[in-house]
Amino acid sequence: MCEPERSMQRNLRSSCPSSLCDPEMSLVCLSDFEMYAKEHLPKTTWDYYAAGADECCTRDDNLMAYKRIRLRPRMLRDVSVTDTRATIQGMEISFPIGIAPTAFHCMAWHDGEMSTARAAEAMNTCYIASTYATCSVEEISAAAPNGFRWFQLYVYRNRKLSEQLVHRVEAHGYKAIVLTVDVPYTGKRRNDIRNNFKLPPHLKVKNFDGIFENHTEAEVYGVPANSLDPSICWKDIYWLQSLTRLPIIIKGILTKEDAELAVEHGVQGIIVSNHGGRQLDGGPATAAEISPRSTGTSSSSPSFRMIPEIKLSTTSESGHHRRKINILRKQRSFWTNLGLIEKHCNQGK
Repeated sequence: MCEPERSMQRNLRSSCPSSLCDPEMSLVCLSDFEMYAKEHLPKTTWDYYAAGADECCTRDDNLMAYKRIRLRPRMLRDVSVTDTRATIQGMEISFPIGIAPTAFHCMAWHDGEMSTARAAEAMNTCYIASTYATCSVEEISAAAPNGFRWFQLYVYRNRKLSEQLVHRVEAHGYKAIVLTVDVPYTGKRRNDIRNNFKLPPHLKVKNFDGIFENHTEAEVYGVPANSLDPSICWKDIYWLQSLTRLPIIIKGILTKEDAELAVEHGVQGIIVSNHGGRQLDGGPATAAEISPRSTGTSSSSPSFRMIPEIKLSTTSESGHHRRKINILRKQRSFWTNLGLIEKHCNQGK
């Protein structure tokens, strides 16, 4: 077991309830935690976390694509000294795993995203906070004041909402804006429809606290329906760049053509993502889109980073004058992708 894994287990034992950390329960891998969550969370909550769009073909393909990959190990390579450190956007982290943007952590744990931020700070890695967090950007920052944080952003019909979020995160020490571009409309997640999913009454999308109190529209995932701006296009990258000096990472790219456009529009990185299969069912598995044959762009920019993501999400990094693409899909896929391409990944739900 490497030192980061030992540290994770020490932090877990010291911070979580004894019932959850009982060694006899043998929660030793992500699949164990997934099974525990399914057994103990309310069905509506579990169905939300596990959801894929429509028939969940893309969600399931994400998993199968990694299972089809085989390692090609090399032997007799001196590994007596190892170093798990990596660098993202100029920031050093202790090991190449970060936390991707996911919503509504307080449905699973009372401290929600604040606990997530503390864990990332303790492990010295990157946490991408979601717009749809159940803790505000200020609460997350206060919970882990020395943590390394990015912020995931949507563009709303009322652009002032997005502008205000950008200014708030910049003022509270977030280091990059991660713009999600694959949600012009929310995907049809059938179990959420069947369950008539709504946030529990005691929870809200805290970043919009007080903003939508008098709205009369139906609510979708904690905000009024049709709040997102479906007209967003490439020219809006320039609009976002005009608001902030923070690096801009685009999340939701699946084609080489769009990667080229991202380069042309001056973004600092992309996350190759199909939203965990939660948006467009029938799209490609992310792993299929980051093979060495499909990741090249004509960019000569030394600062451009191509970053993949999947169901357990991702984020990545690159060193000077070379692009590094990395993904996490449970433990086996993490090592698969580090070996297949290169350097850093973020874990989401």
